[in-house]
Amino acid sequence: MTRNPGKLGPCEISWFSALCDDDYEFLGAPDPMLQSSWEHCRDIVCQAEAGGFDNILLPSGYELGIDTTAFAAGIAPMLKRMRLLMATRIGEVWPPQLARQIATIDHMLGGRLTINIISSDMPGEKLASAPRYARTVEAMSILKTLLNGQPLDHDGEFWKLKLNPPRVGTVSGKAPLLYFGGLSEDAREAAAKGCDVFLMWPDKKEAVAAIIADMTARAAKYRRTLKFGYRAHMIVRDSEAEARVAAERLLSKLDAEVGAAIRAKSLDSTSVGVAAQAALRESAADDGYAEPGLWTGVGRARSGCGAAIVGDPDQVLAKLNDYRAMGIEAFILSGYPHAAEADLFARHVLPNIDHGPLVA
Repeated sequence: MTRNPGKLGPCEISWFSALCDDDYEFLGAPDPMLQSSWEHCRDIVCQAEAGGFDNILLPSGYELGIDTTAFAAGIAPMLKRMRLLMATRIGEVWPPQLARQIATIDHMLGGRLTINIISSDMPGEKLASAPRYARTVEAMSILKTLLNGQPLDHDGEFWKLKLNPPRVGTVSGKAPLLYFGGLSEDAREAAAKGCDVFLMWPDKKEAVAAIIADMTARAAKYRRTLKFGYRAHMIVRDSEAEARVAAERLLSKLDAEVGAAIRAKSLDSTSVGVAAQAALRESAADDGYAEPGLWTGVGRARSGCGAAIVGDPDQVLAKLNDYRAMGIEAFILSGYPHAAEADLFARHVLPNIDHGPLVA
């Protein structure tokens, strides 16, 4: 399953800014000092850039936290070299306007914007899976056409548009990389048709390998190739024993009912991907480890990405290199609290990885 890590190409290492009220010292115990705000999330981004990360995910949730696009525009002039991975909820946008926003923020960043596409509903409405993902495929196609500087003649189910590209384009003159994730049949087909980087949540290595194989084959049907990304939490300490203690401490104030309420509140709480995270957690050993170094305890208090890589610096590095050898080229990492864990990872692991911004 693996090959010599010395032969691996560089990978993109991204961190996470908790725009969706998702920062804790103790999971399930909100701290007003860690609540989503301009100041708090700005500090996480600046910590990540100072630590040497290549990119940072700015998540998006209508009911939670602060607005992602506005935050991206505000933070862009403050960054010198790091990319932004701006999440955008397709159900909430008109693609030509989003194209202008993307191009504008890309200029503010000096050409370093990437996009995380979320196949969302319009707030207050509910669209079935198949049409929702079909709308997402249309949106990705519209964005790529306009941001590649090409005239648009789109006759779809959700948008019928005949437009010239906006005057402002990206610095490169090309559409930024589109990151996208989802495990349902509709989501996998949408990714195969339209995205550039397919994102996965944590799972056992054999499951990750199977997803990569499936998505590679699906993309090939459309004469496309995909890059692969992996989203996980991190708990790295000087020793494995210390890392395990830190994991246990993270859950030490969690009430089971509070954890269930947090999971249910999430906008993706009924998705196939979330169900897979729940299954991973249920299949884990009594100590919460689904396989060596992969701890599922985080999923007891959050929806979505529900597992952490836990260990000493060498163990964490080896785990990441295992994924790299399987074909993962981008990692989106996070930890609790986000600024403190970013610093720990940046000091203990990041200098030992060949990393850099993902290229098309």
